Amino acid sequence: MRGKLLRRVFVLICCASAIAASAQTTTQPKKKSSTAKPAASEPAPPALEPKAMEILKAAGDKLAAANTMQFTAIELFETLSRQGVPLAWTTKYETTIQRPDKLRVIIPGDGPASNFYYDGKTIEAYAPVENLLAVADAPPTMESALEQAYKTAGIYFPFTDFILGNPYENAKSGLKHAYYIGQSKIVGGVVTDMVGFASQGVFAQIWIGADDKLPRMIRAIYVDDPNMLRHEMVFTDWKLDESVPADTFAPSDVATAKRIPFAHPSPENPAVGDRPPTKPKGKSQ
Repeated sequence: MRGKLLRRVFVLICCASAIAASAQTTTQPKKKSSTAKPAASEPAPPALEPKAMEILKAAGDKLAAANTMQFTAIELFETLSRQGVPLAWTTKYETTIQRPDKLRVIIPGDGPASNFYYDGKTIEAYAPVENLLAVADAPPTMESALEQAYKTAGIYFPFTDFILGNPYENAKSGLKHAYYIGQSKIVGGVVTDMVGFASQGVFAQIWIGADDKLPRMIRAIYVDDPNMLRHEMVFTDWKLDESVPADTFAPSDVATAKRIPFAHPSPENPAVGDRPPTKPKGKSQ
């Protein structure tokens, strides 16, 4: 039975090849008329397609309007192995925000676990396994506090652009391309609209809930990265405008923690530009 099936497939392939070869030898190209007018070229699509911009704006407006936000973000990013092929690392961010000046991020991951707190007056970083606590005075706005944390201690959250005061307006100014791709019924278990966009050396594809306008997944690469390493982040457990306990934004059970100063993990290579380091500490490649 199997032999007959293979012979049948082989015969079909031979017939298809013979038909294609015959078509190539018998079909003659039509001669162009010297009087024929050249075909009108189609207008180039806009760099920023209106439908794509509408979807991005709806998501940005939805996030900007929320007084409190809770979500879980799982990041997957790549670094090169000794063999020159990518290895993947993951980090989880359990995030709570209360505008305008409160943020908590609980961070288990492939690297050392850590927790981050900001209450409008101080920023605190706690390493639960090592029982180390760093505390520093902070500016009164979340944007300024996140900038300070990055510059002084290399602390960066890949979802920062989604929690700023006006995500759409902040992103719009740097957009070079944005276009609508289509819909997915797989990501996040809901119908999502897919948009591709390029901004400030980054190309990304984002999945946004068609009904709730919330980000569900984003994938990005740095266009000047010769290795084209990928960065992916999945959003789940969205909760908007729900009450948050007052003690959420300060660490607990840190009475015995050793106090250490805020310091950059690589003082010989301080942060420069917008791109954060992505290699987890303590991991060998």
